[in-house]
Amino acid sequence: MKKILITGANSYIGTSLEKRLLQWPNEYLVETVDMINETWKEKDLSEYDVVFHVAGIAHVSADPKMEALYYKVNRDLTIETAKKAKDEGVKQFIFMSSIIVYGDSGHINHKRVIDKNTVPTPSNFYGNSKLQAEEGIIPLMDDKFKVVVLRPPMIYGKGSKGNYPKLAKMAHKLSLFPDVDNERSMLHIENLCEFIRLVVENNESGMFFPQNSEYVKTAELVKLIAEAHGKKIRLTKVFNPALKLMGNFVGIVNKAFGNLVYEKNMSEYRENYRVGDLRESVRVTEVENVEI
Repeated sequence: MKKILITGANSYIGTSLEKRLLQWPNEYLVETVDMINETWKEKDLSEYDVVFHVAGIAHVSADPKMEALYYKVNRDLTIETAKKAKDEGVKQFIFMSSIIVYGDSGHINHKRVIDKNTVPTPSNFYGNSKLQAEEGIIPLMDDKFKVVVLRPPMIYGKGSKGNYPKLAKMAHKLSLFPDVDNERSMLHIENLCEFIRLVVENNESGMFFPQNSEYVKTAELVKLIAEAHGKKIRLTKVFNPALKLMGNFVGIVNKAFGNLVYEKNMSEYRENYRVGDLRESVRVTEVENVEI
């Protein structure tokens, strides 16, 4: 049995992972610790095989007053936790980074593909704090201390925050939606949790880029969300010229319809971690009491 400590009590990803691992009660024992105050420093980590570090500030803010806090939590806390884990004999440390280390979404008019040679270029202090955290913990890796860095794209699922619930609201309200031919890498929460389970099971180290097997077109995603509720939504290209022009001036257009994908071979793994395809994952996300 592997004993796993999740840092960041009540976090969306941490709670989802704990729920998934409970399906194997004889193989994994999961505990969580709150990192908000300093009491976590008194916790003995020597009894754990794995520390999954998901504690951090997860949303993007442009408020300069938040910058110091981002570095304190996302960078300094991560490095401090990893060093403590190594000093106390933890075998594996898994860090939740993000595709955000590569900067903002691509432009609506230009496809952006990240490959293994793409150099991270954070465009804000959220992305930079994640990248600096990576740079602080990777040197700690050795034969006895495995370090895993995960750089997932946008994560979605039941109860998730961010762009997905905003698109879901549109799917509920609109009967017409722009049919822009964009591509995005996304990752359903259950696929992420299964990937983390396999990383733990195989005692991995290194950097990984999990994503769904399919790229996602914003219009198709909205259509799938609507269909999950028995609602029909019509896609139209009539707004496309205006949106493509607005993309040069309005950031929210690129956030919704921009192009940003990982090259697919970056996300392949020796075992299948994609427990549901896009259609199934949307159905699970939108319909109550359905599980993959």
